[in-house]
Amino acid sequence: MCFGRCTRCIGFKLLILALLSIVANILLYFPNGETRFASEHHLSKYVECLHGILGGGLLVLIPAAVFIGLHNDDCCGCFGHENCGKSCAMLSSVLAAFVGILGSGYCIIISALGLSHGPYCYTHVERNWIYPFTESSGGYLFEYNKWSKCQEPQNIVQWNVTLFSILLVVGGIEFILCFIQIINGILGGVCSIVACCGAVLW
Repeated sequence: MCFGRCTRCIGFKLLILALLSIVANILLYFPNGETRFASEHHLSKYVECLHGILGGGLLVLIPAAVFIGLHNDDCCGCFGHENCGKSCAMLSSVLAAFVGILGSGYCIIISALGLSHGPYCYTHVERNWIYPFTESSGGYLFEYNKWSKCQEPQNIVQWNVTLFSILLVVGGIEFILCFIQIINGILGGVCSIVACCGAVLW
């Protein structure tokens, strides 16, 4: 198995996902493309956690850059002493993957909470800005007839549900890829060490 090539492939996928996460989080700040709700602080507290920008974005870009930077195209890289150092590179990628695990995990948790609590919006019944779906524990997601409770911003429920769902899925995929890289990095590092030690003995 070419562990180095697999690592770089994961890196490119994480790069795309991290950028998607950042864009989705930025869009949460501008319901219907309007900026006034952000400036007036009429957004969900979970939007302001920056889980897509920091968690699923910047913290995932770190391992993505590390994985893409690995030039271990030689399967196990053990045809001589000159490649023995590649085992250290593979093992170091495991540390970078843990950073990605933390970032994507944060993105998953905040996205799940954002979906569960629902949007922060203005309702005509209470005539105030509230979280009208907090007590439903996410049940509102399947009760479309109740979404009209939110008068401002318009279509805020659909906006939040769509973007938080995207961030939840993106964070989940990032988490899985980073976990795969932990296994890949450990196997690749151990393979390189064993093969290189064998080369030294020969």
